[in-house]
Amino acid sequence: MMTPKYSYFSGYYVGFLFLQVMTSTPEKWTVITPMGHLVATVGGQAELSCQLSPPQSAEHMEVSWFQGNHSKLVHLYRDGHEVNGNAALEYADRIEFVKEAIGDGKVTLRLHNISISDNGPYQCSFKDSEFRGEAVMNLSVTALGLETQIYIQVPSTGGLTLECNSGGWFPQPQMEWRDNKGEVVPHLSKSYSQDEAGLFYVKMIVFLQNKSQGNVICYIHNPLSGEGKQINVFLAVSLSDPLFFLYNDWIQDISKMVIVLMTFYSVLILSLYLTIKGHIRRKRIFEKNRQIREQQNVEMETLHEK
Repeated sequence: MMTPKYSYFSGYYVGFLFLQVMTSTPEKWTVITPMGHLVATVGGQAELSCQLSPPQSAEHMEVSWFQGNHSKLVHLYRDGHEVNGNAALEYADRIEFVKEAIGDGKVTLRLHNISISDNGPYQCSFKDSEFRGEAVMNLSVTALGLETQIYIQVPSTGGLTLECNSGGWFPQPQMEWRDNKGEVVPHLSKSYSQDEAGLFYVKMIVFLQNKSQGNVICYIHNPLSGEGKQINVFLAVSLSDPLFFLYNDWIQDISKMVIVLMTFYSVLILSLYLTIKGHIRRKRIFEKNRQIREQQNVEMETLHEK
């Protein structure tokens, strides 16, 4: 059996062809982002950064950002210039394109004055005649409530109703009442609503009956940022006191009596003021008429003497 023989020239030729294939295969480029998940506060700013890997210049490329599934153009860079004629109007005057490192394929889109509508995914895309790639990042917007109020009512059924409400939150906050032992107080009702800007308003009502005096705390917590607020309510009178509701009725009666007395004296003072003012006015009119009559008498006497 004969074995094939290879010449030195044929081996060199095969190696040369293999080298040519290796050098002619284009390098695989990808688009990466330093942070796939960003958190920004309403009214603040966020930086949407992406870059080519391995590094190469992107000055000749088309670089764009979209919000959602390529449904809303945020910013476009093409032919060495920013082209924003087709960008969504809501991003006008809020975009800053940072391209100091574009020679290394690094770009950043700085978004100012963050609003709830900016919440969601974004795509950063690089494209030229030979390459196209993109990276996805998610922007989570948060807001810490600004206003928190507590209302206390004493219903006729006995007990104490506490209402805690707070607005200006995003995303939907968590709220709970705790007593002076740190135990959660079951709520009677809890409701959520959103305003036109998308901010959440939350209200929770609890009913306390036969509880010892002490602190009751309303907790509101942002599940995304971890920030929160708490309002302490100190019950100076024990609800277990059998005279508590008598005290409350007595205070209400006294309050009504004070209001009635204040109204009575206010009306009385106003009446006296108007009466005195009218008397002074009539006296001035009388005095003025008397002076006019005297003047007329003097003129008549002068005419008779002539």
